[in-house]
Amino acid sequence: MAKEKTLDDLFLDTLKDIYYAERKILKALPKMARAAQSEELKAAFLQHKEETEGQIERLQQVFEVLGKRAQGKTCPAIEGIIEEGEEIMEEFKGMPALDAGLISAAQAVEHYEITRYGTLKRWAEVLGLKEAVQLLDETLQEESKTDESLTALADASANEMAKAA
Repeated sequence: MAKEKTLDDLFLDTLKDIYYAERKILKALPKMARAAQSEELKAAFLQHKEETEGQIERLQQVFEVLGKRAQGKTCPAIEGIIEEGEEIMEEFKGMPALDAGLISAAQAVEHYEITRYGTLKRWAEVLGLKEAVQLLDETLQEESKTDESLTALADASANEMAKAA
């Protein structure tokens, strides 16, 4: 009979999921930066790439807290979200709506991450993993700020440019 799964198992599984996702995102961000038309959006993607590197390091620290090796587990959700972003890059290349589409794709990624980090933080609290709570919360705050700055970019110019065409 299979061993009974606990919140510890769920926490570790979800940690592997977001670790895989962050590494996928790290690879996708330079492509998104190259595709972006506005300098502000290019800069936002490159800044988030640097932030993501720090988030991966924090996740590695959470694995250490658990005494586990940092490893990812294929995350079909992030695969799909990134694939949608790639479709937008192809279908809207050179068109005024491209940046608005890229922002929407990036926000889909952010919202996925916010959900995962929020859940992991709550579970870490329940499991009494104080150090993990701090590390996860730091990333959760960054992801929320990135989401807000993407909304600001969309409102400032990208949505109007997309419409004007």
